[in-house]
Amino acid sequence: MTDRVDVLIIGSGASGAAVAWSLAETKMRIVCLEQGDWMKPTDYPSNGRDWEARLFSDFATSPNIRKRPSDYPINDDASPIKVLNFNAVGGATTMYTAHFPRLHPSDFRVKSLDGVADDWPVEYNTLEPFFAENDRMMGVSGLAGDPAYPAHQPPMPPLPLGKFSDRMARAMNTLGWHWWPSDTALATEDYGGRARCINLGHCTPGCAQGAKASTDITYWPEAIRAGVELRTKCRVREITVRPDGMATGVIYYDADGVERFQAAEVVILAANGVGTPRLLLNSRSELFPDGLANSSGLVGKNLMFHPWASVHGYVDEKLDGHRGPPLSLWSQEFYETDRSRGFVRGYNLQFSRTTGIITEGITNMALGRLPWGEAHHDAFRGHHGKRVTVGVCTEDLPEEHNRVTLDPVLKDANGIPAPKIDYTVGENTRRMLDHAIARTTEILEAAGATDIRAQSPVLYAGWHLLGTARMGTDPQRSVVNEWGRSHDVKNLFIVDGSIFVTSGGVNPTSTIQALALYIADQMKQRLATLFD
Repeated sequence: MTDRVDVLIIGSGASGAAVAWSLAETKMRIVCLEQGDWMKPTDYPSNGRDWEARLFSDFATSPNIRKRPSDYPINDDASPIKVLNFNAVGGATTMYTAHFPRLHPSDFRVKSLDGVADDWPVEYNTLEPFFAENDRMMGVSGLAGDPAYPAHQPPMPPLPLGKFSDRMARAMNTLGWHWWPSDTALATEDYGGRARCINLGHCTPGCAQGAKASTDITYWPEAIRAGVELRTKCRVREITVRPDGMATGVIYYDADGVERFQAAEVVILAANGVGTPRLLLNSRSELFPDGLANSSGLVGKNLMFHPWASVHGYVDEKLDGHRGPPLSLWSQEFYETDRSRGFVRGYNLQFSRTTGIITEGITNMALGRLPWGEAHHDAFRGHHGKRVTVGVCTEDLPEEHNRVTLDPVLKDANGIPAPKIDYTVGENTRRMLDHAIARTTEILEAAGATDIRAQSPVLYAGWHLLGTARMGTDPQRSVVNEWGRSHDVKNLFIVDGSIFVTSGGVNPTSTIQALALYIADQMKQRLATLFD
């Protein structure tokens, strides 16, 4: 057993880093346990010519393919969408594409506006100052004035549109549909000690340049300077409780596989929408036989993924190429509810640059576009650099049958039960995907593209892990209250995407971090009565 700490944070990703940095000013003793390790920029695939091949091996987005020592297996056989994550200091922010939108004000009032799901116990206006603070800390680029988006002022100018985005913007203009330069957590100018983006490589397999805002280079250096201790290669097995129902700390395995106990006055979970319910469900005791903080029975339920569609075609000219940020343009034309479309809520469109050589070859072989023999190279040259793609991020409504449970057989390297995913795409979202594919096909045709194909839902697109420990004021209908504290365990807090009530139709990292900063602020304001 090590000395008791004031605050113990589990997970060092988007939310864990933000809450650690915010609470550091209290001068409490704060420790964060991370099952991965620090990433070395020299190890990122973008340093070498084999960067694209490594996306299919040690830098694959799926932990079941990647199988690094820090990964845990996931049984997602019963899901058409595979779980994607990354375990390291910075979590999935080391591997995300840095698209950085906020949830819209309407996303917090889905029940009131559209009669589905539930309203959030917080509103956009409450989170707005924390969105702005997070934009400054992460370093967000974008263009103010978007008529389809909440008013805000990004700290840096947007990414340049380039030939591809210019072509797609002109296509959108012919259709009379909304488009705007997207908010990204990428440095377009020198910012906070980070050099600007130089198109070193695709953003997903880590940014060796440091232009992409992962929390290992944004929040963590400041949190550590302020006194937070970050321990790596520490895999938490369970949260322990005393007879009165208060958490006492965690049992974890260190880098050598030795079982240890860390006592804490407060425990904060920041392990993502799959890792958090996994840990809660594994923290069973006589007091909590169905898993910790689970009197509602909702821990692990209401998993939301943002089912993704991808539609692509080919134009008659080479565009900007595949090296560099994949996204500089997006559209919210179909974001808000219009019941004439046959569904409620909506989706955003994300316009992506061309793919790399290996990906182009593999996908075109699978689709029959590349013949074997003499015509092979000519066919490849006719496609490479000319692909235009529109990604569709759909809203995923909460449904209790979409859930995370513990697998009865599969375990990680330390013998901890692995998460099991049961998930089906909802009917509302299926109609949304069909609508989106029809609209994106129109866009690509307007851009002069031919040979248009769609994939829906995209198999390896389960980045956004939301809803499995939802917020709410009613303990029978939620896991944590309106400021992130467990209804059942008064010194247990959750700050990651699992507390989302609804998913919205945008990438969630910005909102996850704003919520983490909001919860940290609420904790600081209530320190004298935190457990009342």
